[in-house]
Amino acid sequence: MTEETIVTPRGGPLRRLYAWMMKNAQGKHAWWALAGFAFAEASCFPIPPDVMLLPMMLADKKRAFRLAGWCALWSVAGGALGYAIGALFWDTAGLWIIHFFHFPMAEVEALRHKYSEHAYLIIVQGLTPIPYKLVTISAGLANVPFAAFMLYSATTRFLRFVVLEGVLVHFFGEQARVILEKYLEVALIVFLVLVVLGFVLLRYIVK
Repeated sequence: MTEETIVTPRGGPLRRLYAWMMKNAQGKHAWWALAGFAFAEASCFPIPPDVMLLPMMLADKKRAFRLAGWCALWSVAGGALGYAIGALFWDTAGLWIIHFFHFPMAEVEALRHKYSEHAYLIIVQGLTPIPYKLVTISAGLANVPFAAFMLYSATTRFLRFVVLEGVLVHFFGEQARVILEKYLEVALIVFLVLVVLGFVLLRYIVK
């Protein structure tokens, strides 16, 4: 039996959206929606799956690790598509994605060069706010051996979703839910700052 989470949908549109997500986090299609979200983000979608994963884990803390593992699995699968885009479809889909999200080509080239020499950096940079699609596409562009890429990708996604977020929600889920609901607007600002920080880090980490 799952824990019941009650969210009062009062306030602005952000709080109403949060209330809707918490209400539907245990719906019959929620797990597959999360799978699609995680898969797409690793190859072409702009928003990290954390925005869906965390409300789902908070709504059903007993399944936090299962949800985190599910998210990691589909993120790794999506990462394989990102790798294929970089390795096989760079001149078409790869360049389109890079230009669409305004990723600087100099940073993409720097990542390609680093991964060609030190592919293990995929683990480190997969934990940062750097957009994961950029990591996976650059790894494919660098011709990192696919087996090594999948190992590094699985490791970094497991560490991020299961070890970091899963453990935090499992042990501090109720406190985190209360804080999140109290400071929802601040949490959104922090999340947006982290996304921007990912692009800033990109300019310094890959040099």
